[in-house]
Amino acid sequence: MIKPIVRISLIMFTFLFSTIALQAQQGNVEIDQNKDIDRLLEFKKDLSTLNAFIIQVYNGPRSGAESTKSDVATLYPDWSNSIQYEQPNYKIWVGNFRTRLEADRALMEVKKSYANAFILQPKKNK
Repeated sequence: MIKPIVRISLIMFTFLFSTIALQAQQGNVEIDQNKDIDRLLEFKKDLSTLNAFIIQVYNGPRSGAESTKSDVATLYPDWSNSIQYEQPNYKIWVGNFRTRLEADRALMEVKKSYANAFILQPKKNK
């Protein structure tokens, strides 16, 4: 049998807990952020829809792609480069040029080392 003091304590605890749980809270949340963040988000959104031009310098097996990628990184450190896989070959893409003119100028430089290089405009995966 439960002692009367324990029973009274349990009843009071239950009553107190239920009144606290039933009280709803209301409030307003204000976000204080720099206005430049909104501009950066818009800029990023614009870049993601941009159809950029890239230069392909290699198409072949993986071992050649890895060595070409390191050579490209050394020759053109200011341009991004990546390995793309399209069955059964690996491709090395260089740069991310906004305009065809910019890509053409870069291609002239790249052709000095990679005669078979060409410009392409990859499709964006959505």
